Amino acid sequence: MKHIDPQSPVSFRANIARLPHKGLPVVIEADAAQRAALAEEHGLLSVEAYRAELLVTSWKRNGVKVSGRVEADITQACIVTLEPVEAHIDEPVEALLLPEDSKLGRQGFDAGGEILLDADGPDGPETFSGDTIDVGALAEQFFGLAIDPYPRKQGASLDAGGETEPAENEFQQKLRSLLGKS
Repeated sequence: MKHIDPQSPVSFRANIARLPHKGLPVVIEADAAQRAALAEEHGLLSVEAYRAELLVTSWKRNGVKVSGRVEADITQACIVTLEPVEAHIDEPVEALLLPEDSKLGRQGFDAGGEILLDADGPDGPETFSGDTIDVGALAEQFFGLAIDPYPRKQGASLDAGGETEPAENEFQQKLRSLLGKS
């Protein structure tokens, strides 16, 4: 049985079989239901705004390039106080995709050659099958990666009750009393 991925709340399937010469512009503006689903999926208190502006163009012989931006206004819970923390996401979207049967994607391994990867450089091409690509789900991936995993309200810290010295544990107190130190 084939595993079916749950569909993205901002799913938009772009037909890549006949892309215009200048590319296919895609704008995704999430409505209230989609924003609520995004918030739930990414563990956010709310998503006030979500917009992806993408351009889907041909790349190399059979590949596809998706570029653009995803912008969102979100509210998260502070990891210290659990109070709401507002944040703005403005993330570039850049992805290369190749058909599953493309020789270009397997070339480095099949030819016995080396593939050099730059940790700070662009990701290698991903694969797709069929005539459509879910560019909405792709934009959502970039959105998810841009979310701060440890949001903090300004001024919030993880100090234990604001003490300047860490509190002594029970063992340290007993040891101190046994040694006769106060």
